[in-house]
Amino acid sequence: MEDFELKDDLISLWPNRRIQAAAVYAAVIESMPELSRWMPWAHPGYSVGDSQNWLKMSAECWRDETAYEFAIIDNRDGSYIGGAGLNHLDRLNKVANLGYWIRSSRCKQGIATRAARLLVRFGLDTLKFNRIEILAAVENRGSQRVAEKVGAVREGILRNQLSLPDGIHDAVIFSIIPSDSR
Repeated sequence: MEDFELKDDLISLWPNRRIQAAAVYAAVIESMPELSRWMPWAHPGYSVGDSQNWLKMSAECWRDETAYEFAIIDNRDGSYIGGAGLNHLDRLNKVANLGYWIRSSRCKQGIATRAARLLVRFGLDTLKFNRIEILAAVENRGSQRVAEKVGAVREGILRNQLSLPDGIHDAVIFSIIPSDSR
């Protein structure tokens, strides 16, 4: 899977093991004010070591087929834009969670939507999942807009679903099933 990638005309998704920890670290530090609100792993003491550990864990998950985490890469210059992946896999019921984040300097350019579309196709067509879920805090309108743009169906609110840095939050759950994406 070393050369595996998903791509469109603007971005490529590479398995995280193909990216350097320094690139991930720089994007996280640039984006800390935005990320730290929604991502518990984005904390003030975040270090290059945290990026190295993330990349190592991502490679292990790929090997074990327990998660598929990707680096989002700009096709024009090869720069690291953010991350996206399918995780929390339920193999019995063929369900996966889809997550994404984009570095602050590249937000509002449609990149998360592009990455999510590529991962939906990968999850439904290649991995043969029956359902892809997207969870977003009710206050996180940006993530909800991405879910809507990829055609995910808003199913409802899950109470006390997400533990975020400022406490427990309700989450909106979206899903995409094979018949939604045709």
